[in-house]
Amino acid sequence: MKIVANWNYPTDIRVGRGRVEELADACRSLGMFNPLLVTDRGLANMAITRAARETLSDGGLSHVLFSDVDPNPNEFNLEAGIAAFRDGGHDGVVAFGGGSGIDLGKCIALMVGQTRPVWDFTESDDGWKNADADAIVPIISLPTTAGTGAEVRRSCMITNSVTHVKTAIFHPKIMPSVVICDPELTVGMPKSITAGTGMVAFSHCLEAYCSPVYHPMGQGIAIEGMRLVKEYLPRAYRDSMDLEARLNMMSAGIMGAIAIQKGLGAIHALSHQIGAMYNTHHGTTNAVLMPMVLRFNQKAVERKIEKLAGYLEIPGGFEGFHAFLLAFRADLAIPQSLSEMGIASDHVQDIAAKAIANPMAAGNPVKLTLDNTMELLESCF
Repeated sequence: MKIVANWNYPTDIRVGRGRVEELADACRSLGMFNPLLVTDRGLANMAITRAARETLSDGGLSHVLFSDVDPNPNEFNLEAGIAAFRDGGHDGVVAFGGGSGIDLGKCIALMVGQTRPVWDFTESDDGWKNADADAIVPIISLPTTAGTGAEVRRSCMITNSVTHVKTAIFHPKIMPSVVICDPELTVGMPKSITAGTGMVAFSHCLEAYCSPVYHPMGQGIAIEGMRLVKEYLPRAYRDSMDLEARLNMMSAGIMGAIAIQKGLGAIHALSHQIGAMYNTHHGTTNAVLMPMVLRFNQKAVERKIEKLAGYLEIPGGFEGFHAFLLAFRADLAIPQSLSEMGIASDHVQDIAAKAIANPMAAGNPVKLTLDNTMELLESCF
């Protein structure tokens, strides 16, 4: 068998309590003296955001806060962010928050110096090669959630407000040059966000593990990432001040982002379209879909899941692992179906059609067709 593969590993990652205090020094190391701090509306006035801003000011750096970020960022958020960057004469981006704020921050850094539309730089083709790489400004990311891995990825998700399709925008240079993972920044997360973002990490690792793509390093990282989520997410969910649990969940989020180089599948292909149409939380949607997609893929992944269950000390092979997922979700107060999320089943064909066109569908262990994807989606209601 001839093997050809492209692998990429992350960047400078600074892990530990109190390391947000290094933000100003990190900015200066990249030639940033007037960054645009991008976050979402919910975080704009929180104490952790004020602390990050004080760190910048105390370090002698000018900055402006931009928080016009929707839960599923779109091209209007992007246009507003680019305008704010240009109006303020900024020289870099500090992307602060969960996946939404970090993704939009990375996209602003990419697009502020481009002349082509953002849709020309999708991950599914080589359009990124047409970007002016020298015009991409430096990025520092500080995650305030633990799970999405946006802080170490070379892509960002932007929703097209016209087509309601969530698209991965890609360029190697939008991987942040410095990542600061300070668990104290995640302490204020609501329980629902702790659960939802934690399940993003698990879904990244699970889908990567099940993907048939050759990537043994990603495979190993995915397995250990799932162990960390299994052990530490319930602790972080129960006790917001459990910094050991929160630090390990930040590690699991980064591991999931590395592992998905091996591929994703039906969970993400469906979740992206559901999120784009109904503005649902990505991680929660992933968690709702996960057991149904696992059952759909059973014939192709049963032996793999048996091995995984053994490592995770879950008895009962495939069925035991499936039962574990159902119980794990319930303990985190995750809805048990799309209906419980308030989603009606009247757009099944449209969602299924867009899902199978999503590049992530190609990594699913069972080939997705319109018919079987509609059947799968119907089982999620």
